Amino acid sequence: MFVDRAKIFIKSGKGGNGSVSFRREPFVPQGGPDGGDGGKGGDVVITADENLRTLMDFRYKKKYEAQGGEDGKKKNQYGKGGDDLHIRVPVGTLVIDAGTKTVMKDLKVHGDQVIAARGGRGGRGNVHFKNSVRQAPNFAEAGGFAVEKGIELVLKLIADVGLVGYPNVGKSTLLSVSTSASPKIGNYHFTTTTPNLGVVNIFDSSFVLADIPGLIEGASDGLGLGLDFLKHIERTKVLIHVVDVAGSEGREPLEDFHRINEEMKAYSAKLAQKPQIVAANKTDLADAEAYRVFKEAILREGYSVYPICAPIGEGVDALMAAAFKALKECDQDEAPEIVEYYDPKQPEEEEGYREIYIRKDGEKYVLTGMQLEKIFNSTNFNDSGSLRYLHKYIEEKGAIERLKEMGLQDGDVIRVIDYDFEYWDE
Repeated sequence: MFVDRAKIFIKSGKGGNGSVSFRREPFVPQGGPDGGDGGKGGDVVITADENLRTLMDFRYKKKYEAQGGEDGKKKNQYGKGGDDLHIRVPVGTLVIDAGTKTVMKDLKVHGDQVIAARGGRGGRGNVHFKNSVRQAPNFAEAGGFAVEKGIELVLKLIADVGLVGYPNVGKSTLLSVSTSASPKIGNYHFTTTTPNLGVVNIFDSSFVLADIPGLIEGASDGLGLGLDFLKHIERTKVLIHVVDVAGSEGREPLEDFHRINEEMKAYSAKLAQKPQIVAANKTDLADAEAYRVFKEAILREGYSVYPICAPIGEGVDALMAAAFKALKECDQDEAPEIVEYYDPKQPEEEEGYREIYIRKDGEKYVLTGMQLEKIFNSTNFNDSGSLRYLHKYIEEKGAIERLKEMGLQDGDVIRVIDYDFEYWDE
């Protein structure tokens, strides 16, 4: 099954906590703190792999989590950093932040990658909190937060030349006779329900040819299979527009040509400007006068026309040669690509990280905030110095003054995360 869209949930590794430790060696009185730092949490990295063809794996596994960092150890030993989690996707996958809809990266080449979520920083050990006043800090810093987010993966096929046209005009047959691909072929609409790729070998070179499932009028508005597959044409550099010039489906060939072009233009103005070659298929069944009228009309519009009979390969070599020539000219004119770069922020760098938020829950005043939570997690509630550090942080952020403006009085309860304090104005 061809799967070209998936949504997954990722979580980077939490940073390891710093260690609270003191030297306990013979003949070393008052050895002082020696708690090491925690290890960094693992990143979540998404990498393009040319050996993958669809996003099928992500239909069954939705959640991915990197390894957390180890806690620090005594004797100033650092905790081990968490292993990065590498998620492999097909080349041509667009990685999008599901929350903000930000395009994180377009993975166009094998080996392209993006760090989708950075692991939390390791917490500092108590050795970092020693100063002239606090000789024996009995607390350390908690590890940095993990990052959780939803990611949308959208696969757009990487092909040089794309076959477009109404259903049942012979695109799959053309692909089968010009490449080694073996698409399903049948005499009914939407035989092809997934894009097919093949390699055309020509002039000691080659190019990738894609059969895009049949478009219909209204495709750009979501009718038929349009929106599912119009995106796959965006990658191509040259289009071969296959038209049933025999009108075997009861439609008028020239109208078919114009309607498909209108749908592509409605979807993307850039798509409509791609070089386009017209393959006039089923010439063996076409009326000679009707074909002449069609050809002259197409030539007047500035397109080249190649008559073919796909089932027996008639005219196919000339058509592929024309596509190859257009492709070479397109490559020469192509502007240098602008390299995209996405640098995800750690929680400490996010807007609002240092803010303290206050709300009232019944008779209690509740304080929340990411930096507040980290300091709270670092607090040793059996150590007066550590508690003072927490209280000083809350006070310096102006939270006490704001609480008083909200009506805080002596004896009222302030809840920080899940710990209740009674407030008394000293």
